[in-house]
Amino acid sequence: MTPTLAQPHLPRAGTTPRGVDRCARARDWAEIQERMLVPLYEAVYERLDVGGGTRLLGLGCGSGLALLMAASRGASVTGVDPSAPERLALARERLLPDTGSAARPQGGTRLVEGGPADVSGPGTPTFNMVTAFQPIGCVAGDSEGLSGLLEATVPLAGRGTPVVLAGWGPPERCATSSVLKVATKLTEPLRSTGSWRPALRDDLEEVAQRAGLKPDGSGRVACPFGYADTDSAVRGLLSTGLFDAAVGATDQVQVDKELTEALHPHKRRDGTVWMPNVFRYLIARTR
Repeated sequence: MTPTLAQPHLPRAGTTPRGVDRCARARDWAEIQERMLVPLYEAVYERLDVGGGTRLLGLGCGSGLALLMAASRGASVTGVDPSAPERLALARERLLPDTGSAARPQGGTRLVEGGPADVSGPGTPTFNMVTAFQPIGCVAGDSEGLSGLLEATVPLAGRGTPVVLAGWGPPERCATSSVLKVATKLTEPLRSTGSWRPALRDDLEEVAQRAGLKPDGSGRVACPFGYADTDSAVRGLLSTGLFDAAVGATDQVQVDKELTEALHPHKRRDGTVWMPNVFRYLIARTR
């Protein structure tokens, strides 16, 4: 069983509920959940021929798995993340194991706690690929701020640079959709921004157009969420941050219970949990 997984989007990282161990959450993300999107990363890198000549900027890089995969193909990678210091610390362990500096490059790699403006400056080479791999189209308002972030990134990229956006596929092709609805159920009547909603066909195109980018191709990739057992599934899903509002509205015990029940239909005879999903990516170009 190949594990594969989804990240919370960059603009709305959310506030971790009081009492939650943020370092443990980050470790669960890196060890359980993050790899669920590996097929997506691979498909994008193969399509755009990522290699030795690639200078990649990863927005919301988190614990850095996507950057690590690009670097393994010979790319020079820079990652920024303004709201997940615990994850960024894990990215440094992966990509900058011999340095103690967040900004000192090693082999063309740079990791910065901040946004695009924090990696610009004299001598900074122009990026020829930008990725925003955190999938949108999962909860209401999860693309807010992304267009502005992309607009701030455009001056750092050359004309015609591919900018990759990711999103959830149609709910009928994403088994995890039924599990994500637990968050909405537990946060009512507080339901507003952060409530689950089905992905819409043009979510990614709308973000790109608001940022002044020109859509130039898209694709769909199967990214099943696979877990060794129910406990791993609960920990992995909680690490996304998508259930933080539910924990705040109720408590951790209630959320764990509801999640476990929602996962039951996806539990197989050997105890593993398997949820087929389809994710979509859009390639848009700077003008």
